[in-house]
Amino acid sequence: MSKKIVLAYSGGLDTSIIIPWLKENYGYEVIAMAADVGQGEELAPLREKAINTGASKIYIEDVKKDFVEEFIWPTLKAGAVYEGKYLLGTSFARPLIGRRLVEIARQEGAEAIAHGATGKGNDQVRFELAVKALAPDLKIVAPWREWDIRSREDAITYAEERGIPIPVKKGHAYSMDRNLWHLSHEGEDLEDPWNEPNYDMLLMITPPDKAPDKPTYVELDFEQGIPVRLNGEAMDGVGMIEALNKIAGANGVGIVDMVENRLVGMKSRGVYETPGGTVLYAAHRELELLCIDRDTLHYKDLISQRYAELVYYGQWYHPLREALDAFVDITQQTVTGTVRMKLYKGSCTPAGVKSPYSLYNQEFSTFGRDEVYNQKDAEGFINLFGLPLTVRAIMEKKAGIKD
Repeated sequence: MSKKIVLAYSGGLDTSIIIPWLKENYGYEVIAMAADVGQGEELAPLREKAINTGASKIYIEDVKKDFVEEFIWPTLKAGAVYEGKYLLGTSFARPLIGRRLVEIARQEGAEAIAHGATGKGNDQVRFELAVKALAPDLKIVAPWREWDIRSREDAITYAEERGIPIPVKKGHAYSMDRNLWHLSHEGEDLEDPWNEPNYDMLLMITPPDKAPDKPTYVELDFEQGIPVRLNGEAMDGVGMIEALNKIAGANGVGIVDMVENRLVGMKSRGVYETPGGTVLYAAHRELELLCIDRDTLHYKDLISQRYAELVYYGQWYHPLREALDAFVDITQQTVTGTVRMKLYKGSCTPAGVKSPYSLYNQEFSTFGRDEVYNQKDAEGFINLFGLPLTVRAIMEKKAGIKD
């Protein structure tokens, strides 16, 4: 009886040819696993495709609910954005897929796990760190680090020689990754950062110049940092993101074009569509500004950057990420309220925010007459706050450092 391997399967070019490659080179019985994280119609043909290309069976796992509740919401609450732009759509899907691969490997008695990530990218790290954290005894096979195939053109030739149907043609396709949260585009003309993106590539978002001439307003209700209602209607996480994707996408909101630093050391350029996520991040931030005190908010901003790095680097199962979650959860205890956002031709701006835990006090902040703040108190505060500067200036003058 041949040994078993579980393959993270998408039905794309790479994983389509990996099935026969694993059989030819390792003699494995290949069990395919496709995680439904919101790809939509892409999943429909996978069962037949996987079997026809040599898999003994395929699991198509609906993990959208877990994706939102266990991966998206914690990252949203943390305010994690990689390098100021990337909302981590591919990054936090991979550790979930890795976890399910391990579970199926245990169920099937498999000895190994395989994936189609290249040796140049981040996904190889994300998949494999998940396996190492959850099942260090499982062998990992990464064909892109072993085979003689060196390009997408080589992969297409390999497939054609074996009569494997492929979803792309030579010389004309972006590399894309889609889930409930986002859609990424890489390769082709985008490899030159000087090239402006051709918005004909967009699948989730209307190009901003073609969006409606009238703004759309949405209201989001949050409870302890988690969005729970859209325009007054209670929704679960999956429904919330799906609905916002349509609304924001129609208004041209959520396009990110960036050159990013991959973990492996090189820079890459991608265009990301994250319509609903863009609105949720912006709304969540407005509520935090209203409800979290200065010192906690500023420290949380430091945490947010480190959290984003952990997610991007594939370290989801690292104890530091879990420890940061504990900090973040405390900061979110009062992040409850309603945010109104204005969506217009690619822009997403706040149009109102309220909360029962608001720290905004008009009596203190008003420019009008007030009875609660003695402006004379500011003089003593400034004297004490500026004392280190005063002492330094005296020293510099005495020492002749400054005139």
